[in-house]
Amino acid sequence: MKTIAFLSRGFRPFFLGASVFAMLAMANWMAVYLFHFPLELRGVSLFQWHAHEMVYGYAVAVIAGFLLTAAWNWTGQKTASGAGLALLFTLWLLARVLMMKGTGLLAWATAADLAFMAGLAFAVGRPVIQTRQTRQAPVLLVLSLLAAARVLFFLGAEGMVLDGVRISIHGGLYLVLGMVLFMGRRVIPFFTERGVGYEVELRNERWNDIATIAAYPLYLLAEILLPYSLLGAILAGALLILNTLRVMGWHTMGIWQKPLLWGLFLSFVMINLGFLLRALMPVTAVPPYLPVHAYAVGGVGIITVSMMARVTLGHTGRDIHQAPRVMVLILVGMLLTATIRIFLPLVDYSHYKLWIGAAGTTWIASFFLFTVVFAPMLLRQRVDEKPEKPGSE
Repeated sequence: MKTIAFLSRGFRPFFLGASVFAMLAMANWMAVYLFHFPLELRGVSLFQWHAHEMVYGYAVAVIAGFLLTAAWNWTGQKTASGAGLALLFTLWLLARVLMMKGTGLLAWATAADLAFMAGLAFAVGRPVIQTRQTRQAPVLLVLSLLAAARVLFFLGAEGMVLDGVRISIHGGLYLVLGMVLFMGRRVIPFFTERGVGYEVELRNERWNDIATIAAYPLYLLAEILLPYSLLGAILAGALLILNTLRVMGWHTMGIWQKPLLWGLFLSFVMINLGFLLRALMPVTAVPPYLPVHAYAVGGVGIITVSMMARVTLGHTGRDIHQAPRVMVLILVGMLLTATIRIFLPLVDYSHYKLWIGAAGTTWIASFFLFTVVFAPMLLRQRVDEKPEKPGSE
C-alpha cells in the first residue's frame, strides 16, 4: 500500500505542524497576556506556560522533523513513515491541544508528550544503533534529557520537585540551543560550501570543538543550578569568544546572495548576542529575559525557519539554491521579531505590552508566509516524482 505524501517522511507533518502551531501558540499567548483571555493555571506562571509550549511544542516539533529525516540519510534506513509517523504526530498534536488552555489537563498532556518523545527516540535511535553510528550518540542523549526535563515540568507544577518548572523550561531551552550548536557546527559549513556557487573550504578548528564541548555543558548546568551567577556569565563570555571565532571562520561573501545561507549565519550571530548579553549581566542592568530571547527568538527561531525551508525544498525535489523570493521577507520578519522583543522594551519600557504585541504580530506574519508557501510542498508528492530514499535532497 502506497504511503500518502504527507506521511512519507518525518519533515512533512512536523514542519507543517510546527509552522501552524507557531502561529496559533503566539496568537493564544497574545490573547491571554494582552487581552486577558481566561487560562487555567496551577503550579506554573503565565510566562512559564508560554515558554513551555514554545520549547516543547514548537522547537521539539522542528527537531523531530529534522532528526527523522536526517537519521534516514545518516543510516540508509527508514525512521518512521505511514501509520507510525501518523501516530507520532498525533501524540505531539494531542499534547499541544491539551495544553492550549493551561495546565488543567497537564497529566494527560505530559503522558502524550512522553509517549511522543519515546517514540521519536526509538524511531531515530533504532537505525543509528543498528548501523553503529556512535557519532550520533549526542543526539540520542539530548532527546533523553529533553524527555527528563519534560517530566520535571509536571513534577514541579504538582509541587513534587522544588523549582522543577523553572529547571524544566531553562533546561529544555538550553538543550535545544545545544542541539542547534551541535548540528549547526556540522551542517552550516557544508551547506555554505555547496551553496555559494564558487569553491570555498570552511573548516571547524578541532581545538574550538573540544573547548565548546567542554564549556557548553558547564554553562547549561550553571544556568540551571546557579541561575544568573557570575560563573554563568564567565562561561557565556568564553562561549561568545569560541562561537564568534567559529562564525568568522564560516563567513564568505557569497552567503549574502542566498537567504537560506545568511539565515543560518544570522541565527548564530543572534546566539552570540545572547552570550554577550549574559556575560554582561553582572556588570550592567541587562535583565534576564534579554539573553533568553536572543537565544530563543533570534537563534532558535531563525535557524529553525531556515532549516525547515531548506530541508523542504531539497527533499521535495526542488532547487535548494533557488529559494522562493518570499524567504527574504520571512527571515527579515523573524529578525525584526527578535529585535523588537529584545531591544525595544529597553528603549521604552512604558510601552512594554505594545512591543510584545508588535513582536508577536511579526512572528505570526512570518510563519503565515512560511505556511502559505511551504504547505503545498509538504502536502504533495515530490515535483520530480522520484521515490523517497536516503540522501535525496
